[in-house]
Amino acid sequence: MTRMTPSEAFVETLVANGVTDIFGIMGSAFMDAMDIFAPAGISLVPVVHEQGAAHMADGYARVSGRHGVVIGQNGPGISNCVTAIAAAFWAHSPVVIVTPQTGTMGIGLGGFQEANQLPMFSEFTKYQGHVNNEKRMAEITARCFDRAMSEMGPTQLNIPRDRFYGDIDVTIPQPMRVDRGPGGDASLNAAADLLAEAEFPVMISGGGVVMGDAMAEAVALAERLGCPVVNSYLHNDSFPASHPQWCGPLGYQGSKAAMKLISQADVVLALGTRLGPFGTLPQHGLEYWPDDAKIIQVDADHTMLGLVKPITVGIAGDAGAAAVALKARLEGRELACDTTRVGRASRTAAERQAWEDELDAWTHERDDFSMEMIAEAAAEPGDWLHPRQVLRELEKALPARVMVSTDIGNINSVANSYLRFEEPRSFFAPMSWGNCGYALPTIIGAKKAAPDRPAVSYAGDGAWAMSMVEVMTAVRHDIPVTAVVFHNRQWGAEKKNQVDFYGRRFVAGELDGGENYAEIARAMGASGVRVDKIDNVGAALTDAIDAQMNRGETTVIEIMCTKELGDPFRRDALSTPVRHLDKYRDFV
Repeated sequence: MTRMTPSEAFVETLVANGVTDIFGIMGSAFMDAMDIFAPAGISLVPVVHEQGAAHMADGYARVSGRHGVVIGQNGPGISNCVTAIAAAFWAHSPVVIVTPQTGTMGIGLGGFQEANQLPMFSEFTKYQGHVNNEKRMAEITARCFDRAMSEMGPTQLNIPRDRFYGDIDVTIPQPMRVDRGPGGDASLNAAADLLAEAEFPVMISGGGVVMGDAMAEAVALAERLGCPVVNSYLHNDSFPASHPQWCGPLGYQGSKAAMKLISQADVVLALGTRLGPFGTLPQHGLEYWPDDAKIIQVDADHTMLGLVKPITVGIAGDAGAAAVALKARLEGRELACDTTRVGRASRTAAERQAWEDELDAWTHERDDFSMEMIAEAAAEPGDWLHPRQVLRELEKALPARVMVSTDIGNINSVANSYLRFEEPRSFFAPMSWGNCGYALPTIIGAKKAAPDRPAVSYAGDGAWAMSMVEVMTAVRHDIPVTAVVFHNRQWGAEKKNQVDFYGRRFVAGELDGGENYAEIARAMGASGVRVDKIDNVGAALTDAIDAQMNRGETTVIEIMCTKELGDPFRRDALSTPVRHLDKYRDFV
């Protein structure tokens, strides 16, 4: 044991866990520890708002596979992080949020910046550690870091501010990492038997493939089966898009090819996915989930098995290890799907090509409201662009190894059909939490973890306004990124619900204040480009990526879009309104 202060014990435990970067805003509550970050090799990246800091930690963790760490002042600084920690929870990110708290002698007295900080995060953390005695500083800090990895999600380290001081004898714990296996023999054998009997198997490649760095294992198993492979919702980076068996994502604004092919499956192998409800909803008018198919679900968290969809076999195991074990069990066996391989490959290729052709021709939305908006845009003092056309041009211009984060919103959701990747840890979204203000800070964190990779964020103008101040963080701290803003002057996702369900009675959906986000970007020290011609979209992105990678410049690309809208965001949760009072009934 070594004599040191609790602050030193805290920092040394961070070092033992490989922490080199922390996101947050400085504060007196942890200043004693912050004072020795630099000699320990730890950089504190100061942000504009603590929600941005937690999103940055999330992006950092999702790219690197290591911990993302966020810290802030007790009370309001910490409460600002709740939304972003919830997003990290649904992304299974190993984020550690350090929450300095009011000193122990002031708890319960209603002092300055006092809050009960553990309940704030109880729903969105896998473990909460509270340092009730400074002698336990290293122990509880280490446990938070261990649990973030083993439980695959955020943990909270709560430290009363007076616990950083004193002298203690301490041994710094070494990190413990869980070695996950493929699952039990009985479930693996049962799954292998089902796959051997399948004539039209389909694989869903999910987030577990990404988090387990198991793309190669997933590809090898898919090739043995010769099966179509679809991505789970918002995990477009879980299987290489150039592979002939790849069909695109399921779920909201996903791939029709993926949906049509999985609807024909007699066995579905859900590899590393919880089969979340929003990611398996009907879409494009297709009720595609194969209710009569046998379902094999592989998930590292046994509580997810069979939770959303009825399954035939559940495997509690690592996606990559399970894929290897299943492939080994199929070696040397006669598979029913071998006899249908050629026809299945032909059907897969045909559905893929049909979807690509449809996307090429789908330059604008065709419903009556969108046609009105297109006509209205023609009278504007510029050539406002069709969102789908813009997304196709951006897709063509995205460089190799690009990382893309998308915010929540109508155009960003439509982007799900257009984003394709070749390697894991490339695509980031707020998952089923669905919070605005996510994309920019998350891609800044991702860029900090992987400075050699191009980094691009997508956001609509509504969500953009919630976090655009973090452009200053990118500029101030030399973390260059490229941000695309779809400027359509409205809250598009919710407005579409008012179109389809509320007789176009628009309430609080307009954002037309004449803002120029390119000019705002320049005022924050970044480059700003406004695009209102389709031929300039790809070139603007290419130039911005060049500036990012070769000159270290952050660029905001503001794309002027029409107000046309894609499918309603929550068709599953809305219905035609019913009114009983005359004044409301007559209004409807």
